[in-house]
Amino acid sequence: MLRPGEIVPDFELPAAAAGRTEQVSLARPAADLVVLFFYPKDFSFICPTEVKGFQQHLADFTREKTRIIGASCDSIQTHLEWIRELGGIDYPLIADEGGQLAASYGVFDPAERTALRATFILSPKREVLYAVASNANVGRSVAETLRVVQALRSGRMCPADWKPGVETAA
Repeated sequence: MLRPGEIVPDFELPAAAAGRTEQVSLARPAADLVVLFFYPKDFSFICPTEVKGFQQHLADFTREKTRIIGASCDSIQTHLEWIRELGGIDYPLIADEGGQLAASYGVFDPAERTALRATFILSPKREVLYAVASNANVGRSVAETLRVVQALRSGRMCPADWKPGVETAA
């Protein structure tokens, strides 16, 4: 798995967002930071809670000048159908069919042919600032990902459970 300090590979892949398809690339970032999260599968039990959670906090990430990108090994058509079922997702879900993107980040499970549940926060220069992965049966906290973005953007030493507005070390 890629670690903080490493530069991530660029990509240009199809994605579904807001009921349409688009090409997504890190070469053209639309924000200062990028949260790229991998999830195992559309139409599963835990993944919709995370995907909808990022949608619910999308304005919070936008205020932090942070772009959200989701990725799984599902097809673009599956993403479009799932987005409709979820009631709409406004950020891109990359169709990483075959898992090449997940493999390049070190989060592809060849036995399951899916991506692991992993989150990367990337700088504008595509440097990994934060990376975490968990077992497929444990969903991630979107609020914690937002807190980490806020801590990174503060540029300060932020202890565990730090929140914006709380004193930090220089």
